[in-house]
Amino acid sequence: MKVRWSHCVLKVRDLDAMISFYCDALGFRLADRGELGPGQQIAFLSGSSSDHHQLGLMTGRDDNDTSSLDHNAFRVDSVQDVQEMIQWTIDDDRIGEGAPITHGNAISVYFADPEGNGIEIFCDTPWHVEQPQVAGWNPSKTPQEVLDRVHDKFQTAPGFGPIDDYQSAQATVFGET
Repeated sequence: MKVRWSHCVLKVRDLDAMISFYCDALGFRLADRGELGPGQQIAFLSGSSSDHHQLGLMTGRDDNDTSSLDHNAFRVDSVQDVQEMIQWTIDDDRIGEGAPITHGNAISVYFADPEGNGIEIFCDTPWHVEQPQVAGWNPSKTPQEVLDRVHDKFQTAPGFGPIDDYQSAQATVFGET
C-alpha cells in the first residue's frame, strides 16, 4: 500500500480571518464551506485543481486546546487499501477501532494514533460532491459494492458529478490550463 500525505484540518477560533489569511498569504482559494453540525462550520481551501482541499479549517477551537490540529490525512490508491487499514486498526491494540466515513468524494477511515493525534486514511472516488458531507459505509462489502452505495447515496447531493469535470473547471480557476 502506497500512502501519500494529502491535507490537514485545523481547529480555529475565527474562521473568516483564517480563510482570509491563507488565501492572501498562500494563494489558496475557497473550495467549499458549510455546516458540520449545530454551530460548527468548516471551510476547505486549495491551491491546486488536483486536490479538492489541502487545508481544512473548522470552528471549535477554544483556549484550553493544546493543539489546533484536528487530523492529518493520507491518500491511498483504493477502497481495498482503506479496508486493509480498517482491519489493521481492529488488530492493533495500541489504538481503537477506526470509524469508516465517506464524504462522497472519498472513502475514509478515521482513527487516532497512540498519543491521540487524529488520522484519516482515504481513497478518492470518481465523483465530486460539495462539502461537507458525512455518511458511514460498510467495510465488509466488496470495493465495487462500496462505490456503488456511495454513488447511490450522493448522486442527488449538490455538486455531484464526475471528478474529472470538477478538476477541469478548477484548472481554469487556478490558471493551470
